[in-house]
Amino acid sequence: MGETLSKPQPKDVPLPESKTQVICVVSQLIGANYVKALCADDQVRVLRIPGKFRKKVWIAPLDVVLAELWAEVSDRGDIVYKYSKDERKKLIEYGYLDPGLIERAGGMV
Repeated sequence: MGETLSKPQPKDVPLPESKTQVICVVSQLIGANYVKALCADDQVRVLRIPGKFRKKVWIAPLDVVLAELWAEVSDRGDIVYKYSKDERKKLIEYGYLDPGLIERAGGMV
């Protein structure tokens, strides 16, 4: 059969499913379960760490996360998923994450 020309999908790596989800790089821990993050659309957003992540998943600067934006306010959102280092490499390899985004977020720290 013919080959498809679409982007290859990384296996088992959650990707943004709608326009309200975006990949972000954490630049700073603000406190009170909030972080400041630089997102793939070059906007700085304040993201909330939900209760299910607070004691189980530790978020640190330069971590890559998937964020669900709030409907009312476009510069805020919730962290939905934290990518591992292997998943981060797959996102870069398949073109979903720009390596320059991580460098720019590192300069904001």
